[in-house]
Amino acid sequence: MIPHVDAEQLRIVKGDVSAEELAALVVVFNAALKHASEVERERSVRPEWNAPHRAMRPALNHGPNAWRRSALPH
Repeated sequence: MIPHVDAEQLRIVKGDVSAEELAALVVVFNAALKHASEVERERSVRPEWNAPHRAMRPALNHGPNAWRRSALPH
């Protein structure tokens, strides 16, 4: 879930801010939070159990009794 900032969560400490300026601040904060969450998602490490190479079948055995060895655990 991407974090989100509402205008009610902001408190103006000094100065007089119009509604348009406050809306612009909310847009900027939300864009920064979205970008930060996307960067964090890109940096996350894929768990090994879900790695694509684990879904591939191992190579087939060749040679005498290969059919018998194919049923043994790898």
